[in-house]
Amino acid sequence: MGRAFEFRKARKMKRWSAMSKAFTRIGKDIVIAVKEGGPDPDSNSRLRAVIQNAKSVNMPKDNIERAIKRASDKSLGDFKEVLFEGYAPHGIAILIETATDNNTRTVANVRSYFNKCNGNLGTSGSVEFMFDHTCNFRIPAEGIDPEELELEMIDYGAEEVFVDDDGILIYAPFESFGAIQKELENREIEILSSGFERIPQVTKQLNEEQVADVEKLLEKIEEDDDVQNVYHTMQE
Repeated sequence: MGRAFEFRKARKMKRWSAMSKAFTRIGKDIVIAVKEGGPDPDSNSRLRAVIQNAKSVNMPKDNIERAIKRASDKSLGDFKEVLFEGYAPHGIAILIETATDNNTRTVANVRSYFNKCNGNLGTSGSVEFMFDHTCNFRIPAEGIDPEELELEMIDYGAEEVFVDDDGILIYAPFESFGAIQKELENREIEILSSGFERIPQVTKQLNEEQVADVEKLLEKIEEDDDVQNVYHTMQE
């Protein structure tokens, strides 16, 4: 198993753990997708992907439809995707993906978390290079040979295919998302969920006390309503 498998395994129990937070995050993703490509999922590949993710966390259909309708309202403000970079205590790099309608508020909040927890908010590009930006797709395992699928999907950019308890996962570089999504749809393979992740190229092992210092900062960041995802280089 490769790096993507180990990364996914470590994060599996943490991601979307709070259902209400998951719905909030997906609601913002829907707004961004609709503003970018329109409310019709048939012609908006990003919206199709978000709807798949909403279903994967059991978001009610009515909630999804309301979010799309609300996002189509021209009076609704846009959410801007902003990336923050910095360092936690003990040299741990942190990358924060946010979706905000008030960047001034978000910058102030994120900076305060770093300051309160002995971290440092960095400049653009200060840690992003330490992470590989990837895309992923989850499909049903039934009736599919993962080894054969991996060989076939290499032509579309896939780098790693593996099986877990919830199906088959395909990992590829960020830029391959559209090609893989289109090929899976052409083959009429159901996409259970899809998304993007940033996998650290190198991780750092800390002792128990140091881990607690970093976790304190991570918890503050993850509780912020503007934060979509948080990635770090601490070994889990």
